[in-house]
Amino acid sequence: MVKGSPDFDTRSVLVVLAAICWGLAGGLGGWLMADGWDPYVLAFYRGATGLVCIALWVGLRPVTTDFTNPRLWFWSVVAGLGVAGNFTFYFLSISKGSVAVAATLMYCAPVFVYILSFILKLERLTPLKGVAILLVTLGIVLLTRVYNVGETSITTMGVVAGLLAGLSYAIFIFGFKYATPHGSPQSILVMAFGTLCISLMGLVDFDQALAALSSSDLPLFMALGLLGAGVSFVMYVVGLDHTAPAVASVVAMVEPVTASLFGVFILDERLAGMQVAGMVLILVTVTVLSVASASGDTQS
Repeated sequence: MVKGSPDFDTRSVLVVLAAICWGLAGGLGGWLMADGWDPYVLAFYRGATGLVCIALWVGLRPVTTDFTNPRLWFWSVVAGLGVAGNFTFYFLSISKGSVAVAATLMYCAPVFVYILSFILKLERLTPLKGVAILLVTLGIVLLTRVYNVGETSITTMGVVAGLLAGLSYAIFIFGFKYATPHGSPQSILVMAFGTLCISLMGLVDFDQALAALSSSDLPLFMALGLLGAGVSFVMYVVGLDHTAPAVASVVAMVEPVTASLFGVFILDERLAGMQVAGMVLILVTVTVLSVASASGDTQS
């Protein structure tokens, strides 16, 4: 098969599995926070586990990278700050609301990148993108139930953190994209996760972080790290190299769906009918917009 073909091949399955792992990681994070663990501790352990796994990957498959290149370091650090923000804000959003809402809000990232591009005049507003922004905004209103403050269990902090998680993810993608011409994906991820660990050290409760190592919840922490950063990022990088952008845009929707199902069936979270409608509206709109944009980039 020709690289970049829109057909769904076996490598695309790796991208799907990575998205499922990320969705499960969100659910595991909700489970651990329900047991009293701090969101910052979860974000740190998720990132630290990812760093160890990617470093092992580099050790097993050595790569040639010029680590003296300042552009490689700059963009890798940007990617690291992005993934640090993504992990942290995502868990904060879950702690202030629910897994389903946090995951769906995070999935809004592409739309907010477009809004920023329009403000900075980096991109032209088209009818499709304008309608998409309006529909996603409506979806957020329905999902968060901001129109009915008295009945919603989602706090303002939960909504803001969920949106910031999406924005942080966009920053990670941005940094990773611009670092790629200067180094291998494995090297970039090692530097990015290293940046994540360093940046979170000042926010982590070290007493609780140490307590996790001897806690009965340690297997859950290990699963969180492996699914949320270690194995998932390896599968994603390998699979994405042979997956068309349009296909990747579609399968990315697996993450919020998986996280939502975990929240509903495992954590016993409840969503009202209008919230489900808002979730569907956001997921479908962002997926259509991402596919259209990816197809346009491929054709150009």
